[in-house]
Amino acid sequence: MKVLLPGGTGHVGRVLQRAFLRDGHEVVVLTRRPGASRAVSGGAREVAWDARTAGPWTREVDGCDVIVNLAGRSVSCRYTPANLREMMNSRVDSARVVGEAVAAAANPPRLWLQMSTATIYAHRYDAPHDEASGVIGGTESGVPGYWAYSVEIAKAWEAAQSEADTPRTRKVALRAAMVMSPERGSVFDVLSRLARLGLGGPVAGGRQYVSWIHEDDFVRALRFLIDRDDLSGPVNLAAPDPLPQRAFMRALRGAWSVPVGLPATRWMAALGAYALRSDTELLLKSRRVVPGRLTAAGFAFDHGTWPRAAADLVRAARLPRAVAGTTG
Repeated sequence: MKVLLPGGTGHVGRVLQRAFLRDGHEVVVLTRRPGASRAVSGGAREVAWDARTAGPWTREVDGCDVIVNLAGRSVSCRYTPANLREMMNSRVDSARVVGEAVAAAANPPRLWLQMSTATIYAHRYDAPHDEASGVIGGTESGVPGYWAYSVEIAKAWEAAQSEADTPRTRKVALRAAMVMSPERGSVFDVLSRLARLGLGGPVAGGRQYVSWIHEDDFVRALRFLIDRDDLSGPVNLAAPDPLPQRAFMRALRGAWSVPVGLPATRWMAALGAYALRSDTELLLKSRRVVPGRLTAAGFAFDHGTWPRAAADLVRAARLPRAVAGTTG
């Protein structure tokens, strides 16, 4: 196949580059800065785009088999009004222009996988969210008001794909949980550093649920969606074992053989997030998301429980840098 990865230079993009290249596919990465990214060497081709307007890059859409659009400003930042607007615009604009390119193609791709987020669901503790019964967030009480804007970003992101006039292209919105990879700079790497420093205890009591997916299962789920022609619309990409943050970090500490993790209050979490130039929503929102449609369609997770997944990721992280990060 020819696989097009708009915005494919980040952590998840590199995971997919390695996997699709190893499968023998042609991989083309759309990036605003060709040659300046940490793209995987040895096969992926980079093509310039601005993620907002049509240009010569649209020739890559015509005749490709699958698009996996990952473009959008990283959520690992302070949630200032300017950054939130950039998160919204970068996601909506890129999805819109990809849709326009698909609609204009003489030979459009058969499948458009559009990155979305499990953050679209409401903050809750009492029940998990699947695609059928999950509650879309934005109206919860007792949470910071700006959390609703994150949900609006997710809704607008998905709408830009669903409203695109692409009748010959199947469309799937990937409501992804945190993709866990041993790669440097990934969320697993950040959490592991905190755990190894003895700082990986419960945050604000640790009741909030953490949804996650091992990088291998993330890749396998995309292969599954590519091979099936009967799945479209929103699909949750999350392991079937979301768990409270205190249990999540306890298992991660166990995988690293760290016996103690200091707890953090809400204000301590705010200070830590500020130091990391991030936001407390990533720590405090309860994301209890399960893969209803994938499971019903017959997908089986290789890493379905967090303690075993964490142990596998720690083993990979301990490998020499030349070996680590070889997603299956």
